[in-house]
Amino acid sequence: MGSHQLASLIRMANQIADNNRHVGDDTAVAQVVSSHLSRFWARSMKEQIREYLQAGGEELHPVVKQAVQQL
Repeated sequence: MGSHQLASLIRMANQIADNNRHVGDDTAVAQVVSSHLSRFWARSMKEQIREYLQAGGEELHPVVKQAVQQL
């Protein structure tokens, strides 16, 4: 996956978190994000975001980092 595609995944994951802030605290939001990624993202997309997190995941919101760890 190219850097443009990875940037899109990062942006989408962060947007999912931002769009679900109303759910409650960070733990609740992370659960919603993790559930969304699990249900709607292709395996290859989840693998890429996991690899990015393992490499540091600098551009991921902290709640997204938590969500990706739950996958």
